[in-house]
Amino acid sequence: MTAIHKELSEAQVRSERRSGTLSGAWWKIGTGLLMTYVIVGAFFIAKGAVGFGKQGDPARIVFFHVPCAVLSSIAYFVGVVYAVLCLSAVRRGERSKATLNDIKSATAMELGFLFCLLATITGSLFAGVQWGSFWNWDPRETSIVIMLLLYASYLVLRGALAERLDRRMRLSSVYTLVALVPAQYLIWAVPRLVQTMHPTTTLSDPSNTSLSYKLVLYPSFLAFTLLFVWLFQLRVRQAQLSLRPGTQKAMEQRAAEKIKE
Repeated sequence: MTAIHKELSEAQVRSERRSGTLSGAWWKIGTGLLMTYVIVGAFFIAKGAVGFGKQGDPARIVFFHVPCAVLSSIAYFVGVVYAVLCLSAVRRGERSKATLNDIKSATAMELGFLFCLLATITGSLFAGVQWGSFWNWDPRETSIVIMLLLYASYLVLRGALAERLDRRMRLSSVYTLVALVPAQYLIWAVPRLVQTMHPTTTLSDPSNTSLSYKLVLYPSFLAFTLLFVWLFQLRVRQAQLSLRPGTQKAMEQRAAEKIKE
């Protein structure tokens, strides 16, 4: 524990902040403006879609559901990349790099769980309006629930090993790699191999979407991706700061004070 604290010094946190991350407030302001445009555009720019009930209004959920679903899968790949880098650093004995890559892998998995949950909720809302039931155990719905469980199992594993950082680092990285194939198979293969109510080619063919939908849908992917990057950076920095000796000591003191009260 002490070695990790020393290696994650303030100088390293500043170096990490400068390298490999977006800096400045301009892109964060742009993210907020772009997300505002998507929200407004979903209701005032995009027109009702053909083939959907209630004058096509349920289709507007696509501007939020699809980016969340895609990011829930991308986040897993990000977690895998940093898990590989973590294990590689552990093998070389580079504890500092291993710790940072472990933090980034865990952050990606946490955000993956968040976006997977949002995709599940928005998809359920669409199903309730369009198909008359919020849950139908459709193959796509079932696969995303299992994906949620994979993410949740990862978080439970890390929580169970919170006091054993070295072991947590190795086991969580290995879990991420082992669960990669079933996770992506459930998301991308299963819904295409079996009959499903969920549309699979509506958005893959540009001719299926009108100009008003394209004007909102494409920016929505960028907006949610930037939001993912922003949350990723914030969570990584928070995790780094929590491992610094001063921060850790202050947290322990506050916990002791609460116990006394």
